[in-house]
Amino acid sequence: MAGPGGDMQWCFSQVKGAIDDDVAEADIISTVEFNHTGELLATGDKGGRVVIFQQEVENKNLPQFRSEYNVYSTFQSHEPEFDYLKSLEIEEKINKIRWLPQKNAAQFLLSTNDKTIKLWKISERDKRPEGYNLKEEDGRYRDPNTITALRVPILIPMDLMVEASPRRVFSNAHTYHINSVSVNSDNETYLSADDLRINLWNLEITDRSFNIVDIKPANMEELTEVITAAEFHPLQCNTFVYSSSKGTIRLCDMRVSALCDKHSKLFEEPENPSNRSFFSEIISSISDVKFSHNGRYIMTRDYLSVKIWDLNMENRPVETYQVHEYLRSKLCSLYENDCIFDKFECCWNGNDSVVMTGSYNNFFRMFERGQRRDATLEASRENSKPLQVLKPRKVCTGGKRKKDEISVDSLDFNKKILHTAWHPQDNIIAVATTNNLYIFQDKVN
Repeated sequence: MAGPGGDMQWCFSQVKGAIDDDVAEADIISTVEFNHTGELLATGDKGGRVVIFQQEVENKNLPQFRSEYNVYSTFQSHEPEFDYLKSLEIEEKINKIRWLPQKNAAQFLLSTNDKTIKLWKISERDKRPEGYNLKEEDGRYRDPNTITALRVPILIPMDLMVEASPRRVFSNAHTYHINSVSVNSDNETYLSADDLRINLWNLEITDRSFNIVDIKPANMEELTEVITAAEFHPLQCNTFVYSSSKGTIRLCDMRVSALCDKHSKLFEEPENPSNRSFFSEIISSISDVKFSHNGRYIMTRDYLSVKIWDLNMENRPVETYQVHEYLRSKLCSLYENDCIFDKFECCWNGNDSVVMTGSYNNFFRMFERGQRRDATLEASRENSKPLQVLKPRKVCTGGKRKKDEISVDSLDFNKKILHTAWHPQDNIIAVATTNNLYIFQDKVN
């Protein structure tokens, strides 16, 4: 990847998680998210746990070592439940985590499984009160007759404790599985989207939400598309987008009407007839949609590509990047092993100049927008020596394979990077393989 001063090289920083080959289902990472400053990094897993890592202060004496992320707090966000009315198990897997902008000493985040969204408060405590009048230090109550003088309790220092407490639980509003949560720029409301509906919530009110999009047909046999992702505009609190399984993106304006079933803009690229196949509809389904930080562009990820759309141009994307075009000839086997339904996410860097997304074989891809340069890098234990520079990887699609290339037939489709995150200010990235979290940073010269 190229930086402002020529080629940017990425090097290994840390890896979190167990090394075992047999991975417990509960340990599979299902979401990764930096907070607004990048000081905290949260992961959610299939076991319903949230693990938060905190960036340690940089070592002033060793400029080549940037700060490391260490475990700050771990808590059980969701438990498995059972819907007795529908005889359905509701799994505890964390689908999304979204941080709220920090307003005081505490941090707040939203986490959701398939049905229930929770607002968590993460706060620190490093002092405890001592010297109660009615209680002993061990908690036993004192006999009032023995109290002869009043004393003022004092706060004394103690070891730092990080507490996570659920402040709000937003439930019973989604019939289908929640796939997206997005906090509005007004910091008072947020949206949650499932397969057929999008709801608008106030962060203070848990017993009701407003339905703002409903694409459920009167007859479910007429269902042709579902909502796959939704996100609020980063600056305009009235605007949001949602993507569909048909490869379309709809931009809605909440000022126009209370129910946003009629979109303001529809972004859709006409299909190239020469590429038409049995799999066309499946691979055109959008798995992720993200606004750029400046709000001018939308990035979408479908099975084979990343597309950048300008909000002012609806008929085609301004940029298209092929993530793993070499898999087009392998769609049949990817359909048979269900990999064709994998939902890859994508992310922007802090100044919207580079985009990143995952692929198979624990590869991840970066595309530099202005330079039209791209790189394929690998997250693996073999490259996990401190400050080891990542070598670009190449996939060979046929003919003679060069020494450093890997054949498309030897790619491991069980190793995939679905979730990635980019630090909002620095060149630090977090990449989730199955049950490990890799952190890479650019090489500091």
